[in-house]
Amino acid sequence: MLELKTDREIDFMRTTGRFIAGLLDDLADRAQVGVNLLDLEQRARTLIEQRGAVSCYWDYAPSFGRGPFRNVICLSVNDAVLHGLPHDYALRDGDLLSMDIAVSIDGWVADSARSLIVGTPRPDDVRLIEATEEALAAGIAAAVPGNRLGDISAAISAVADRYGYPVNTDFGGHGLGRTMHEDPHVPNRDRAGRGMRLEPGLTLALEPWFAAATDRIVYDPDGWTIRSADGSNTAHSEHTIAVTESAALILTD
Repeated sequence: MLELKTDREIDFMRTTGRFIAGLLDDLADRAQVGVNLLDLEQRARTLIEQRGAVSCYWDYAPSFGRGPFRNVICLSVNDAVLHGLPHDYALRDGDLLSMDIAVSIDGWVADSARSLIVGTPRPDDVRLIEATEEALAAGIAAAVPGNRLGDISAAISAVADRYGYPVNTDFGGHGLGRTMHEDPHVPNRDRAGRGMRLEPGLTLALEPWFAAATDRIVYDPDGWTIRSADGSNTAHSEHTIAVTESAALILTD
């Protein structure tokens, strides 16, 4: 069911979003060569506990995956892009790390993801991350009253097309608020002018993610970690936003 949020409820979500932004800043500073993914997971747990927040990932058990999920953050490296299980892996120079997290504070959820390069950046990886960030900005710019859901998706895919990256539509953005996943689904490719009309109070997590050379995905034996089918590197950027009377409001900046 789709629920439009009041200004007060959006403020609650913004409180959660600001906490998430600070948490990702903290982890980004710690993501150095030699740091173990399990240390980043533990740090996220500590920050969540100190804030009195609740992880939306812990015990998450969707139709895919071998649940329940028993971590508070997804950490995906290089060709892994979504739902990466934190595991015993020390980050290496040049690794492309994607971090994705959703938490609830006082019953209100926000969700965000960020990709970064550990140590020495490769130009192709810098370009890939920039494409997801530009696509996210384009999607947010299209999230205004009177537009339709397809306008957001078309804006995202137009950036991917300009960069020459394929677009997978199996996983994309979504509504959220009281829970991590609410209606509607927001694919990263669609035609402009299609879908539901956007109204003030609609809250969405927009999350363009691209692989450098394919739109096909494969799953690790853990049942969770999603990788590019050809082993090419991937990147993922996500913000929680609220549609307002004018421009979209970013709640996780």
